[in-house]
Amino acid sequence: MREGQESQTAVMVCTARALADRLRIFPGFSDPTALALLPAEARQQVERIAARSAEGAATEENAAAAPEPDLFIMGRTVMMIVRTLYIDAVLRSRPPAQLVTLGAGLDGRAWRMPELRESIVFEVDHPESQRKKRERAAALPKSSREIRFVPVDFSRDDLGMALDGAGHDPTMATTWLWEGVVMYLTREEIDATMAVVQRRSPPESRLVIAYVSSGPLLATVSQVVRQVGEPVHSVFTADEMATLLAQFGFAVVDDRTVPEIAATLAPPLAAGTQMVRHARMVTAVRRAEL
Repeated sequence: MREGQESQTAVMVCTARALADRLRIFPGFSDPTALALLPAEARQQVERIAARSAEGAATEENAAAAPEPDLFIMGRTVMMIVRTLYIDAVLRSRPPAQLVTLGAGLDGRAWRMPELRESIVFEVDHPESQRKKRERAAALPKSSREIRFVPVDFSRDDLGMALDGAGHDPTMATTWLWEGVVMYLTREEIDATMAVVQRRSPPESRLVIAYVSSGPLLATVSQVVRQVGEPVHSVFTADEMATLLAQFGFAVVDDRTVPEIAATLAPPLAAGTQMVRHARMVTAVRRAEL
């Protein structure tokens, strides 16, 4: 990300969630926090697209003539519906006592998921992005037991020390959420973060990662994020990701592409995500020491 600027890819992701919520694209999806967490310009963009969508729905002719930029945005929106529902389901399956969100961006789960009512949520993110998020989130009622903000620049700061300072208990099982960040890190940065996660994860801790593999749209996605100063540095196959996680004591329990996950949710979501086969979600569990 560029100096003095919050993460623009985090804004893109939150914009997609806000659109999904605003347009009611999929009945099983809701994120009432997304619009509130966006900067003013992005909120205005959501409202403009929502207005055009409403106008286009009035006639078949207009509905068939959506502008190309909207098609790209709507494709990202459908992908984010699937990614969000996947992670929410993991958290609901076993609400964690401690949830650490690495590169939290504009994630709103601590404010919108009642399942986290007994959870302490540690939001780890770059200080500049976190400062702006805290300003916008100040008026939102929290759903989690507690939210602890942990400012960390992954390229310079010591993540372990920062978590110690925030009161993270390394003896208590933790769910780690690493959504849409790994692709922007070098392998050295990923290994350094995983080493901290390993040290602070007793058996039965979980790790959920959104990452990218090869696919037809990866080059286009790489070009878009490079233009906002957040280039792609890391791409993994499923086997390479499993090997990485095993090196740090985690065993994969689920690894699928976004279209594969979408197919289990609803046919319209599956159809709308066929071009994002590069997007994958993996869930892993910390193995018991032998």
